[in-house]
Amino acid sequence: MTRSHTKPRPRSLVAAVMTACLGLLLASCGLGTAGGFVPTGSLTGPVAGITMEGASVSVGSKNFNENIILGKMAVILMQSAGAEVKDLTNIPGSAAARQAHIEGQIDMMWEYTGTGWITYLGHDDPVKGVQEQYEAVRDEDLELNNLVWLPPAPMNNTYSFAVTEEVQKKFGITKMSQWTDIPVEERTFCVESEFTNRPDGLPGMLETYGIPLDDSDGVPQANLRTYQTGAIYEATANGVCNFGEVFTTDGRILALNLTVLEDDKGFFPQYNGSLVVRKQTLDEYPQIAELMAPVTEKLTNEVLLELNAKVDVDGSEPADVAYEWLKAEGFVED
Repeated sequence: MTRSHTKPRPRSLVAAVMTACLGLLLASCGLGTAGGFVPTGSLTGPVAGITMEGASVSVGSKNFNENIILGKMAVILMQSAGAEVKDLTNIPGSAAARQAHIEGQIDMMWEYTGTGWITYLGHDDPVKGVQEQYEAVRDEDLELNNLVWLPPAPMNNTYSFAVTEEVQKKFGITKMSQWTDIPVEERTFCVESEFTNRPDGLPGMLETYGIPLDDSDGVPQANLRTYQTGAIYEATANGVCNFGEVFTTDGRILALNLTVLEDDKGFFPQYNGSLVVRKQTLDEYPQIAELMAPVTEKLTNEVLLELNAKVDVDGSEPADVAYEWLKAEGFVED
């Protein structure tokens, strides 16, 4: 399943939690890894000829499938370029992974611009615009933590709402601003309980789109159905509600034939994926940026939906999914 978005927390609390989590991990059995065999090929196409012979790097990831898939891509590319790679993907918890990155136990991992800005750097409000949000987190994290955010992928794993084909045809809806055209009794939502209680969640979103919560002309409380994250997708597909809260790159969207509505007023933060590398590591091996750039450019929402579905729905191994995609796109060959 995809990443969980969390309410922003004060910087001091974030730091304390990170340190505590990391301490527990190190005191027990060290940083967890996804384990298993990771394929290696020969670099080809736009990355042919890039070499990391003699380099020694460590690659981490958080412990949800999308982040593991992206981490395995980095492992495969680095290995295929000749580097000795320590695979530390699948670290339990964002706090532990982040702290390991800051402390230098891992050299690089995929992160999300909104997570960096709000959760790690402690800002309450997101920055509007993909490039603007990227530049803000890039500049501050470099200054404070010597972490370099490479240019982001097009993929944006943020919140949105999805509908079935039947609902889309019934109301002709493709974007959230069209909610105002739908009768009040049909404005039914499947959401997480946490999402309903956050000003930057459901209440703020509905206010932005002109259908306030608890309003006779907006969305009455009786129109809400609360579920655990994973159950929302099935409930929406089964018609329990017309609109289901989703993460935009979750493989279940594709598997259940749901369609994501456009957040046309830009309410939700940007969560574009970016490979984040320790400055010391990138200074020593600048070819990392050259190696990752053409791959990053191809990582769209549509690509991640398909790759996530192979793991979340079909049960494939993240390393195999990553390798087969890299091979199909002409970055590696057997």
